[in-house]
Amino acid sequence: MADEQTWDPERYARHARFVADLGMPVLALLDPREGERILDLGCGDGALTQKLVEIGCDVVGVDGSAAQVAAAVNIGIDARVMDGHELSFDREFDAVFSNAAMHWMKRPDEVIRGVKEALLPSGRFVAEMGGFGCVHTIETALIDGLAARGIIDTDISPWYFPTVEEYRIHLERQQFRVDYIELIPRPTPLPGDVSGWLETFAQAFTGRLPEPERAPYLDEIRDVLSTKLCDNEGQWTADYMRLRFAAYNSA
Repeated sequence: MADEQTWDPERYARHARFVADLGMPVLALLDPREGERILDLGCGDGALTQKLVEIGCDVVGVDGSAAQVAAAVNIGIDARVMDGHELSFDREFDAVFSNAAMHWMKRPDEVIRGVKEALLPSGRFVAEMGGFGCVHTIETALIDGLAARGIIDTDISPWYFPTVEEYRIHLERQQFRVDYIELIPRPTPLPGDVSGWLETFAQAFTGRLPEPERAPYLDEIRDVLSTKLCDNEGQWTADYMRLRFAAYNSA
């Protein structure tokens, strides 16, 4: 019964525009230069990709969502539908960049192998993704809510949130030189009620339930989270942790 995660660009813009807005630190770490050819891995609707284009980079964006790719193409991005586990480029990019996408890619060795093959010798791989402990409060409430309904699955989460040590090993295994890697706590104010976040990102959990049971389930999760993530003024803040790194192709 489980549904695959789907992406509605309009809903994403309403409930998750902060994803691109908060991507400037990793963009600064990338330090893009005019004329560089850059692959944006998990480009989404192209909001952050557009900033690379404005700098004068030659950018290709890839994303697994056809709807998001269409939204990126509509703003002039060279974007293509492609699974991040199955990149098909051969030594053509100065850098591979990714923001808030790779925690949706649960087979890191396949992702990193494709990145390596896409890079020119000495090219760089600069990214930020969810790291260990990211949205732990939300994820726990979602899992507990399903368990109360008799649905128990150790692999139910759609996310991959590695530790610094774990991801460094994955990078070095593919002969990347890791110059910087850090786990960064980033409590993130949401633009509205947590229900919008859940509707946007938690489809792997709601998809385990028959359609009539999904709204009551999300209402229950919201009630559980309200005592933990919502302040007295009604501001919701998600418990984000970010893993940010810069690595270089060393072979």
